Amino acid sequence: MTTKYKSLVLEKIEESTTITDKVLSKKLTSDGYVISEGFFNKILLDLEIMGLITVSWITKDTRRIEIVSNQEEEDEIENSNKKMIEKDYESSFPNMENDTS
Repeated sequence: MTTKYKSLVLEKIEESTTITDKVLSKKLTSDGYVISEGFFNKILLDLEIMGLITVSWITKDTRRIEIVSNQEEEDEIENSNKKMIEKDYESSFPNMENDTS
């Protein structure tokens, strides 16, 4: 049953990419899903631990919820792969450092 609610909450967050916890709660309630505050917080925590969302405080009582972009992770991996390829290419010419011609 928890997976159903996690999927539902994630779907609502994906619709707007950035949303506050209050707006998200209102959307769920308007769709007929009444979730206790404790269970709602557990769902958000689980999604954050899974690396699907980030939750940050905007004000004392309001949290900002965002979808984690996979593009950033792919860029880091792609950049490290490019560096490795460049190092391998440069190391394939061992005497180039000594040549000045």
